[in-house]
Amino acid sequence: MMGRQDRDQGNLFYDLRLDDLVPKDHLLRRLNVFVTAVLADVHEHLKGYYSDIGRPSIDPELMIRMLIVGYCYGIRSERKLCEDLVMHFGFRWFCRLDLDDKVPHHSTFSENRLHRFRESDVFRHIFERVVAACMAAGLVKGEGFAVDASVMEANASRYHGKTPDEIKWAEPERQTRAVKEYLVALEAAGDPNPDRKPPKVISPSDPCSAWTAKANKRVQFGYGLNYLIDIENAIIVDVEPTPARTYDEAEATKTMLDRTERRFDLKPKRLAADTAYGTGRFLGWLVGRRIAPHIPVRDASERDDGTFSRSDFRWDRRRDVYICPNGKILHTTGTVHDGNMLRYRASKFDCDVCALKMQCCPKGPSRQIPRDLHEDARDVARRLMGTKAFLKSRDERKRVEMRFAHLKTHHGFERMRLRGLSGARDEFHLAAIVQNLKTLAFRIIGPPPARQRASFA
Repeated sequence: MMGRQDRDQGNLFYDLRLDDLVPKDHLLRRLNVFVTAVLADVHEHLKGYYSDIGRPSIDPELMIRMLIVGYCYGIRSERKLCEDLVMHFGFRWFCRLDLDDKVPHHSTFSENRLHRFRESDVFRHIFERVVAACMAAGLVKGEGFAVDASVMEANASRYHGKTPDEIKWAEPERQTRAVKEYLVALEAAGDPNPDRKPPKVISPSDPCSAWTAKANKRVQFGYGLNYLIDIENAIIVDVEPTPARTYDEAEATKTMLDRTERRFDLKPKRLAADTAYGTGRFLGWLVGRRIAPHIPVRDASERDDGTFSRSDFRWDRRRDVYICPNGKILHTTGTVHDGNMLRYRASKFDCDVCALKMQCCPKGPSRQIPRDLHEDARDVARRLMGTKAFLKSRDERKRVEMRFAHLKTHHGFERMRLRGLSGARDEFHLAAIVQNLKTLAFRIIGPPPARQRASFA
């Protein structure tokens, strides 16, 4: 006989405990072991940003736990996060809310993000506490690092870009938080950097973002998420937001390496990266810091028109000259061109009578050879490219790329919600916190159940 559910009225009282409703092997139980220790001093860190009088505020640890849940499960909308917290027993348990406790209003997140949390840099503090926990657990070896950047689409329409001269920042509708942050940074920068080209297109709503075609091969405004990881277990040891420009990626790497050494006393012996980091200036900086650059050199000196390439000329370091295939000498005046290059020229009289002129400089009066100011560092990188250690680093470099893939696939992080570099910094720190916590739980507690593998990736 077919059964039928027949209940006119539910029970008025239920005898249950929230702890009994959350599976013992649940992801949030595993994370809670480490989150409790990481957030142990968060009240002390934020104490100076709260008044000693007035009504008690919402517990900041509660809001931070809610944000960790949101970034763990790809719920970055505070409104949606508060709605889900009402119904989800596991979320309530992790956030230490009982069944009859009230969930905070979503507007409290905006107020605290833009004021107390941002002014205290609490997300950076928590991120460093997580890294320290990973180090204490033996997950950070410190011998080899890898760096890379991924473009995240900004919360700005790609159809409304304007040239900088078109935008009148004094208009009332332009007075947003992101615009004020941009103007303050612009004023603080002083003289423009000659190595950085001024933007041709800028977003009126998020001017800190950069006009880029790197992400998905589509032109848009974006930010660069820069990760510096320890290769051993892919622990993110530092994170830095930048506009989505290649120049800023290399500068961010310097910042991250310096900060990692200062905060954690970690200095790698080698750094793995892709060709975007293979500029002479950055390689020179690494070699000067005694960090082996396992990075392919960006080199456009090889010719494919049948004429001699730079590699056909012999470099005499002691005399500071190049020697051509016919034995003639190329000198330099010492003038630096484009901020990073010397030019070595052959004598016109030598080239005019040279039998190899048509193979060397058929269209010019004499041959010129450009040489990067950091060519010695580029030579160091070239020599490393043929070693087994370099080939190993090339394979291990994929671990930082997998971090980005997991972030976009399993955490739904493909587009920014907040605007400005400060907003990007908050979002990137929370993403890195969650990824490190999950790796920590996986390595220390053990593999998750099969039904949670995707969430743990």
